[in-house]
Amino acid sequence: MLHSPVLVLNATYEPVNVCAVRRALILILNGVALAEEESAGYVHSTSIAIPVPSVIRLLEFRRIPYQARALSRKNILIRDRHTCQFCGKILPASELTLDHVIPRSQGGKSTWENLVASCHACNNRKGDRTVEAAGMKLLRQPRPFNLHTNRHLLRLIGNSDAKWRKYLFF
Repeated sequence: MLHSPVLVLNATYEPVNVCAVRRALILILNGVALAEEESAGYVHSTSIAIPVPSVIRLLEFRRIPYQARALSRKNILIRDRHTCQFCGKILPASELTLDHVIPRSQGGKSTWENLVASCHACNNRKGDRTVEAAGMKLLRQPRPFNLHTNRHLLRLIGNSDAKWRKYLFF
């Protein structure tokens, strides 16, 4: 329950991030945020029971500078929606690998445009070859995160929690 997603809104009700329940509770208890929407559960301490937040709002406006997302395995899997980009299977993170579209042995770099999520079978089948040489095809061309991607991900995550919908711009 402490790892469930919570939508974070700026003081102006603009969605800015998604964090875990644990982080949201810390922000609320430190007086930095208020719970706008609550889930059904509670987090209990020895003396109180706190409702689990679903949406929190920061009490002071925070200017959010444009940030490029860090290139990491986690972010590649999020961008690719935990889907093998060759066969289309949706798998847990533990069953996915990262594949270089242009292999490193052929000068391929570790960049947003050259890394994709791949299941073990497809990664082994492709091996140390390009996609074309292996006779395979990518479902989507890899691209870096941008503002549109972040908002799109917020919408996708919001589809799982109806309480988020009124805060997301569809």
